Amino acid sequence: MIERYTLPRMQAIWSDAHRFEVWIRIEMLVLEAWGELGVVPKEDIERIRANLRFSPERMKEIEKTTKHDVIAFLTSLSENLGRESRFLHFGLTSSDVLDTANAVLLRESADLLLEDIDRVLEVIRRRAWEHRYTLMVGRTHGVHAEPTTFGLKLATWYTEMQRNRRRLEQAKETISVGKISGAVGNFANVDPRVEAYVCEKLGLRPAPVSTQIIQRDRYAEFLWALAMIGTSLEKFALEIRHLQRTEVREVEEGFSPGQKGSSAMPHKKNPITAEQICGLSRVLRGNLLVALENIPLWHERDISHSSAERIILPDSCILTDYLLNTFARLLENLVVYPEAMKKNLERSRGLVFSERVLLALVEKGLTREEAYALVQRCALKTWDDEEVTFQEVLEGDPEIRAHLSREELTRLFDYHHYLRHVDAIFKRAGIWEEEGHA
Repeated sequence: MIERYTLPRMQAIWSDAHRFEVWIRIEMLVLEAWGELGVVPKEDIERIRANLRFSPERMKEIEKTTKHDVIAFLTSLSENLGRESRFLHFGLTSSDVLDTANAVLLRESADLLLEDIDRVLEVIRRRAWEHRYTLMVGRTHGVHAEPTTFGLKLATWYTEMQRNRRRLEQAKETISVGKISGAVGNFANVDPRVEAYVCEKLGLRPAPVSTQIIQRDRYAEFLWALAMIGTSLEKFALEIRHLQRTEVREVEEGFSPGQKGSSAMPHKKNPITAEQICGLSRVLRGNLLVALENIPLWHERDISHSSAERIILPDSCILTDYLLNTFARLLENLVVYPEAMKKNLERSRGLVFSERVLLALVEKGLTREEAYALVQRCALKTWDDEEVTFQEVLEGDPEIRAHLSREELTRLFDYHHYLRHVDAIFKRAGIWEEEGHA
């Protein structure tokens, strides 16, 4: 991933230095296991441990000849050892090291991403609580529907991110498997106890069955979880973009001192962070497609998946880390305009109360079809005449007034009606601050 979208902690996980460190750890754990089984003399293991040196530069130089990174890795390690080096990689194939190392790196990435999600959840929870009673119009098809609150909109995001957290936890479990089972996975030249030992030390489970590789449906599930996170963040960011449109301007991204919105138009304050989130989430979905394509391989394995995974595994983890932190910052600094929300709510001049009037007429004895026809007739008249309110049109309609008095109609046009169950919804969503109701 390019530096622009890379944060230090995730970068460290996927750095060459850390990856090679994990490779070395796996090789040493395999040696320890063979030592416990009496296959490799323990004094040779201690010599290897004492004299092991690794140079990434030397490995890259060797790889120019070998055209094989693991062989170059092993050769560079062996150069500083004596005859005991013959026990390095004993009984293994390259994928035993690579796939087991991938499990370690993906699990470490998942732990960091779970921390990121917790940060996002806390920001959403706090802003939702802050605006739990901030009235705004709900929109369906982009058209005014009924009143809701900005806090309820955020509460929806909160529960969605909770589901994303559970998905990532499950995906972490799915990829937390190692494999030390040899060239085609049948343990022909390595004892299953070696695999059990290595996996236990790494906090992994042995893959119940493997070929030369860990099966790639596991990786695809992990990248699916990341793509779902990115898609949710895009959904949230897209809503912010809509609400920041000049004609709406109910929210606005924070605008820092010295920030510029356009090279040509000095007045511009654009939702650039939300747009960035929307764009980058598409990369995660693209990487998921590659991961799905990597599942079907020839027989016990081919190498068509390997080159793609060198990109999609680190890039997806790095990008998800960036997106989660970027969205948390965006929402923390989001400027909310409750008065604009109220003004926009009232732009349809009371039409948002149409269902309340419909139900009141049904309670008076009209069939739903009869009530709907009466209310729709008045609503369409209101749409066409911007000089009148919906309540005025209703009050001037003899058929409506035959069933509802002016006082009854006035009682129906009450925004507080839409706040009645906000607290219950927040409790159900797990967004509640007892001190706020002491």
